[in-house]
Amino acid sequence: MEVRNRYVATRRHIEGAPTEADFEVREETARWSPDSGEVLVRNLYLSIDPYQLNRMKRSSASHLAVDGILPGQRDSPRGCCSPIRPSGRKRIAAYAAGEVVASASPEYAAGDVVAGVLGWEDYTLFRPSPAVLMSKVDASGGFPLSHHISVLGTSGMTAYGGLFEVCKPARGEKVFVSAASGSVGSLAGQFAKLAGCYVVGCAGTKAKVDLLKGKLGFDDAFNYKEEPDLKSALKRCFPDGIDIYFENVGGEMLEAALANMNPYGRVALSGVISEYTGAGRRAVPDLLEVIYKRITIRGFFAWDFLPRFAEFNAAIGEWIRQGKVQVLEDVSDGLESVPSAFAALFSGQNVGKKLVKLA
Repeated sequence: MEVRNRYVATRRHIEGAPTEADFEVREETARWSPDSGEVLVRNLYLSIDPYQLNRMKRSSASHLAVDGILPGQRDSPRGCCSPIRPSGRKRIAAYAAGEVVASASPEYAAGDVVAGVLGWEDYTLFRPSPAVLMSKVDASGGFPLSHHISVLGTSGMTAYGGLFEVCKPARGEKVFVSAASGSVGSLAGQFAKLAGCYVVGCAGTKAKVDLLKGKLGFDDAFNYKEEPDLKSALKRCFPDGIDIYFENVGGEMLEAALANMNPYGRVALSGVISEYTGAGRRAVPDLLEVIYKRITIRGFFAWDFLPRFAEFNAAIGEWIRQGKVQVLEDVSDGLESVPSAFAALFSGQNVGKKLVKLA
C-alpha cells in the first residue's frame, strides 16, 4: 500500500522564538506491506507542545532525555515511537491520535483508534514493541478524541503527576500556578482546588485572568504584565506565604515565588517557557531561601509517571464526568497550520491545550 504523505520539518536549528518561516511542509510516499510487521496510522489530532522547541535547538539539556530534531529530518525520540520512512530521515514526533489504516501486527486492526507518539504528518508507520508508546483508545468512555491527547494525555499526566506525586498537597495549603491558562497550568490549578487548596494563578491578559477566576474556579488570579514587582504581587495574593508552586514559566516568576514560599515549600518544575527562546533573563534564585526554608524543587516530565497513566486517567476522567474539571482546547485545522500553531505558543495566543485537527 502506498499513500501520499505530507509532513512538517524544520528548515534550520531554532535558537530564538520560532516563526512560521522556520518550518516547511514536505511530501513523500509512505509504503506499507503485509509482511512488514508495521502499522500504518492516519493521524487525526496532533498535540502542539512548547517543550519541542528545546529539541529543535542545536544544543539543549533536553537532549539528555530525548534526541534533538535535525533540520529537514524525521524525528525518532529515544523510548518513543520511531516512525519509519524509506529514506531513513527523521520527522517531528508528537503525542497524537489517529486511526489504523492497515496493520501487519496482531495487536492492531484496521479501524482501531490509537493515541501515542506519532508524527507531525498525515500518516505514521510504527512497529509495535515495548519501547513504543501507543495504546488503543477506549471509545466506551464517551470522551471526544481530542481529550485523549490533552486532559487524558500528556497534559493531564503532567498536571496530575506534578501536583499529587511531586508536591503532595494537603487540604488548606496555598498553591500558586504560573501560566495558569495553559494546557498544564489550567489543569494543575483545578486539581489543586479539588484537593482542598487555596489556588492563585497568573496569566497574560484580562480575559485569561477572568477565565481563571470564573470558569476554572481559581480563588484569585492576576495579570503578570500589569505587575511592576512580581514579589510584591505574590505577597499581596499570599500574605501568609506559598506552600506549593507549580512552575511553568521560570525567570523572574520563579525568583518571586521562592521569595514568598513558606518553610518546607515544594516546587514542581514542569516548564520554564520564558527561558526556551533565550529572550528573557534566566532565573537566579536566592539559594539561601531554598536552604533555610528547606524548599524542595523537583524537575519532572510526563513520562516519569507512565506506569501510572491508567490510574491518573481514571481519576481525571471521573472528574470530567462529574463536571468538576473543565477542559480547555484550542484547535487549529490542517497540517499547514502546525507552524503557526507552534509559534503562537510563545506569544501567549493559546488558551488551554493547543491541538491541530488533521481530519
